[in-house]
Order: sequence, then C-alpha cells, then structure tokens
Amino acid sequence: MQYSMYSINNIRMMEVIDINSGSKMGYIKDMKVDCEKYKIISVIIPIHKASWLSKVEAIEIPWENVKKIGVDVILVDAGNMDNKLPDA
Repeated sequence: MQYSMYSINNIRMMEVIDINSGSKMGYIKDMKVDCEKYKIISVIIPIHKASWLSKVEAIEIPWENVKKIGVDVILVDAGNMDNKLPDA
C-alpha cells in the first residue's frame, strides 16, 4: 500500500464531506494529537450558527471515521455524530 504525505496546512484547506449524506461539513479547524504515540486522535470542525452573536460550536470526528483524503476533499463517516464541543 502506498501512503501519501500531507502537511497540516494542506489538510486544513480541504473541505470535509460526509459520505453518508454527501453534505459539506466545512473545513478542519483543529486536530487532537497523541504526542506519545505520534497519532492524530480526531479532527474538529466548527458548526456555524445563523447569528453573529451566537456561540460557535464544533463537532469532533474521530480519526477512524476519516475514510479517504483526496486531492481537495476529505471524506468522513459522520454517522450520527452528536459529540459537539464548545468553542474554546
């Protein structure tokens, strides 16, 4: 199997797409990394509300749910993601 290398900046510029619904989820805002095992644990995508004054929340997608990183998109299995994080 051939592995591709991507920089964090390149990954953050790719749009995240849910493979279940085909919907655009947005762009990666942050990543959780296990520094002892040198592994990405999850990616964090902001969820934008309709109002300027509302609090921005984010959804955390486990790295196991990232199915494919393409040329300009990242395909994820969001399933029934209900693990929202408050924006820090």
